[in-house]
Amino acid sequence: MTVTSQIEATFREEYGRVIATLISQLGDFSLAEDALQDALVNALESWPSDGVLRNPGAWLTAVAKRRAIDRLRRADTQARHTVTPIPWPPKTNPTWTKPSPTNGSS
Repeated sequence: MTVTSQIEATFREEYGRVIATLISQLGDFSLAEDALQDALVNALESWPSDGVLRNPGAWLTAVAKRRAIDRLRRADTQARHTVTPIPWPPKTNPTWTKPSPTNGSS
């Protein structure tokens, strides 16, 4: 059995369990699916040279969870560093008036 066919078999056997675990931990179906896909790509890249592990479902779960955390951190960092541009010219056109001595200015 080739490594690719082992990965395919692992995906078929473990998908339901792994995705359910990720959804329960992350609370987001889309994020869980994207993270699991990232983990499968990682498996396709590393397992041919490293070999398939004894518990591939646990490996996929752990890697997918780490990938999801990375995505959440990246999104949070981008949100904190995104600058909202100030529209110019301003939508409102406040008129400036020179303070008069009766307005409390001395």
